[in-house]
Amino acid sequence: MKRSAAIAALALLLPLASATAQTCDVGPVAVQILGSGGPAINRFRSSSSYLLRVDNQSKVLIDMGGGAFGRFGQADGKLADLAMVGISHLHPDHVSDLPALLWLSHNARKEPLPIVGPSGNDAAPDFKTFLGRLFDEKTGAFQAMGPVLGAKQGSTGGGVPLDVSVVDVTKAEATTVHDKDGLTVTAFGIPHGPMATLAYRVTTKGVSVVFSSDQTGTNPKFIDFAKGANVLIMHLAIPAGAKNPLHAAPEVVGRVAKEAGVGHLIVSHVGPFPLDPAIAELKTAYSGPLTIGADLQCTVVK
Repeated sequence: MKRSAAIAALALLLPLASATAQTCDVGPVAVQILGSGGPAINRFRSSSSYLLRVDNQSKVLIDMGGGAFGRFGQADGKLADLAMVGISHLHPDHVSDLPALLWLSHNARKEPLPIVGPSGNDAAPDFKTFLGRLFDEKTGAFQAMGPVLGAKQGSTGGGVPLDVSVVDVTKAEATTVHDKDGLTVTAFGIPHGPMATLAYRVTTKGVSVVFSSDQTGTNPKFIDFAKGANVLIMHLAIPAGAKNPLHAAPEVVGRVAKEAGVGHLIVSHVGPFPLDPAIAELKTAYSGPLTIGADLQCTVVK
């Protein structure tokens, strides 16, 4: 009985051990999933977060949901290498680990960190106001982190100064949020119920990756935004046969990927439901290369 119990315990630990050992030092451009889950508690999936690597450097970080801070460390992410951080929207499973990432970040990085987020509406404040509510040195939830918003760096804490940009999610066209050193990032507003939400497209070294974030898949202009991407990351948040006012059904995820003519579809933000029926539904619309995302999984972009 003791031997059986030991074997069972080892089997439970194996997924965590393999995740810890995962590396992403491959190819000129690669995308690594830091968090492949959603808001539900999951033993093996952190909430949404993605890291784009260029020449093995951590260049673009998209979202920072719960658990992603630890995954950033496991992935050997470097704050000093980041060209920018993009936040899709202000649901906790996409942004709750941002304070953890920024706390004492001035010890790892000296120059300001560009960070982009969505405009506000009745469901959430604009991104700059959101950051103020978190970090204002007098009224914020984390007053010791006032330096990220320009307060004087103190001996008891702080963080790297942020260079904050807010993108109007109602704009009919994409907004360029970064264009420097051969790296271009654009942002585009997408429907996700009442929540103001952005998708991001990163282009570098002749390839592109689109991070769709949470969306219903009902805006045809997103097809144009994602057109011809080498990799498209879509969120598979609801099961086969389901309808939801916030998330695209599996068939819609597949249809978007097909109509956009992407080279490779990665599904992430996976919900706690049977995957096989959802993937089967997705494949009724899309028959191209497909990866089911997992934490710390790495995909070469080509």
